[in-house]
Amino acid sequence: MGVTVLAPDLADRIAAADRALGEGRLAEARSILEDAARRDPQAPDFWQRLATVRKMGGAPLLAIEAIDRALALAPLDFVNLLMRAHLLDSASHPEAGEAYGRALAQPRPDPLPPMFQRIIAHGQAMWAAHQQSITTRLGEAVEASGADLTPAERTRAERFASNIARTTRPYHSEPTHFAWPGLREAEFHHRTGFPWLAELESLTPTIRAEMNAVANAPDAALVPYVKYADSEPLAQWRELNHNRDWTAIHLIERGVTVAANAAHCPETTGFLARMEQPQIAGCAANAMFSLLAPRTHIPPHVGVANFRLLCHLPLIVPDRCWFRVGADTRDFAEGQAWVFDDTIEHEAKNETDRLRVIFIFDIWHPDLSPAERAAIQAAVSAAAMPVGAL
Repeated sequence: MGVTVLAPDLADRIAAADRALGEGRLAEARSILEDAARRDPQAPDFWQRLATVRKMGGAPLLAIEAIDRALALAPLDFVNLLMRAHLLDSASHPEAGEAYGRALAQPRPDPLPPMFQRIIAHGQAMWAAHQQSITTRLGEAVEASGADLTPAERTRAERFASNIARTTRPYHSEPTHFAWPGLREAEFHHRTGFPWLAELESLTPTIRAEMNAVANAPDAALVPYVKYADSEPLAQWRELNHNRDWTAIHLIERGVTVAANAAHCPETTGFLARMEQPQIAGCAANAMFSLLAPRTHIPPHVGVANFRLLCHLPLIVPDRCWFRVGADTRDFAEGQAWVFDDTIEHEAKNETDRLRVIFIFDIWHPDLSPAERAAIQAAVSAAAMPVGAL
């Protein structure tokens, strides 16, 4: 809260109220402040002080009225919002949980007195319980409606509820270069739209064996996953650019088969040949084994183009390897594949002391018609694909 300049008379009254309060004369302090309130001062810290005295005097609802006057003058003040939530909580008001959430969403003064730290910790617990209550209530309402939801629809309904409860928020596709309008946005696309995932998962032992073969071959080509020019202004990749902590063994890179690697992976490349991958000179298709070193974090980022989706097949995944797309965070599990939109903010981390390896390849976004695919191929081929981007 900023410093408020009080009128001399009001400042004198507040000083008198503070002296009375400090000497234990609560009724006198409240009387002084109530008299000043009738003069309608426009000072948020005055109303905050009056709210405190009213609460101490056993009038919590009048205290809330006073803090509301303070918030009318400074609606986003963290201390007053937290005080309002605390007052509602003290009065067992049903809006207390929501009020804590509103306060916790605001920037906090630094440092805060220890008393505030205790109230914040309590408020966080109250807000979490309130969010869970909302989520449960909305889920029960959907169930009671009798809506016959498919698995994919049920997933969206659950996300709708968590967005309302603000345990999640909407994320959108934000490609860095190529944004085809009107495509469906989903962090993880439901597997029912990709019946070939079951075949891919059944090939996990074979693909893992071929990955081991190429990784140990003397003619294998292993390169850093991120290969931007040093002059590129991409701060998010500063730590991983040209860094072998995140390494790729490409089978197909920007539409060109990497023969030295693909020769060791006939079953894997045979599967890829059956996939509907983009074929765009200098851009796609892409397929690779991604090797992430122990204790390595891939920072939040977005991909280049929304006309494609990516598929992950985990091959070697120690515990505590996770992947987040938007608001959906999942643990990798060997042999369990998923399809996701890499133009929605995503990140990953290997929190273990062992190597993590996944198989990655791109596919056309399923919403695109054959004519749209042809148009994209022509336009992107004519554009300048960013060097180092996949």
